[in-house]
Amino acid sequence: MKNPKVSIIIPHWNGIDILSECLESLLQTDYDNLEIIVVDNASTDGSSDFISLNFPQIDLLENSQNYGYAGGCNRGAAVSSGDYLVFLNNDTVQNSNWISPLVDFLNLNPKVAAVQPKILNFYDREKFDYAGAAGGWLDVLGFPFARGRIFNDQENDNGQYNKMRPVFWTSGTAFMIRKADFESAGRFDESFFAHQEEIDLCWKLHLMDKETWAIPSSVVYHKNAATLPMFSRKKQYLNHRNSMQMILSNYSLPLTLYIFPIRFTLELVALIYSLIRMDLNHAIGIIQSLLWLVSHPFSILKRRKKIKQLRIIKDKKVLPWLYWGSVVFDYYIRGKKRSTDIIKE
Repeated sequence: MKNPKVSIIIPHWNGIDILSECLESLLQTDYDNLEIIVVDNASTDGSSDFISLNFPQIDLLENSQNYGYAGGCNRGAAVSSGDYLVFLNNDTVQNSNWISPLVDFLNLNPKVAAVQPKILNFYDREKFDYAGAAGGWLDVLGFPFARGRIFNDQENDNGQYNKMRPVFWTSGTAFMIRKADFESAGRFDESFFAHQEEIDLCWKLHLMDKETWAIPSSVVYHKNAATLPMFSRKKQYLNHRNSMQMILSNYSLPLTLYIFPIRFTLELVALIYSLIRMDLNHAIGIIQSLLWLVSHPFSILKRRKKIKQLRIIKDKKVLPWLYWGSVVFDYYIRGKKRSTDIIKE
């Protein structure tokens, strides 16, 4: 497809000011076969009226309740007409030429399902953003990190990640995916609500023998955590719960039985550490996530069944896409603060 239609889907819940800046930026995009869909998750600040009045050229889908990032994106995808979908956070701005490099790469590489731009921090544009940076990795215990960001350490962009390369996950802040692959992978899992649903989606794509890449010639700037504060209790809960859901359902049973006890031990260590530091948001978030897992065994079994039906290749072919080690150990014990200390470029 020389000039495929691209549907940009923006899940939104409150925050007219950040959304307005995002939409103004998008209207400067120099790709001419584009539709923009804002999915309003029952905002209470008049966002829907604002969009209708000030951006009539943009399609608006109004939900009756807040379905989160996962549910909002799924509903936007259902009404989209593009061959390629872009899932985009509402607190981003973009370079005008950001779409074409992503489209061109997908056009030339049929085995690649999803691609992401380089994501820089909106407020300090020489620094990689927390959410996705230059492409995401995952260690075998389910802890995510990215090229240019490990935990809270964000590197300056000195061109060290300007090479296109495969990654394990593409950031939900901004990534493009073939609509056919998105549907085949079962869309986003709405039980995640928000956080790490894109990692789960990419994991499923790898099980389907697809690839995901980072394309640094495309650039997006992100105001990280504008919707949900970075250290809020809800965010801590969702991150821990969703990460462990993946461990319990995306691996084969033997690997799950081997890896999950190690991960569970690290959860207990994190809980004790947060209590010592009196970080109650983190501690309560971990406790809530563990209680959810204990009380939802059938949900996990249902996920395992769905993912088994999607699986084309065995774990031994997926494991090379993962970091076979512990980023927690490398970061806190061995002092490795840069992704290049862990993953070779």
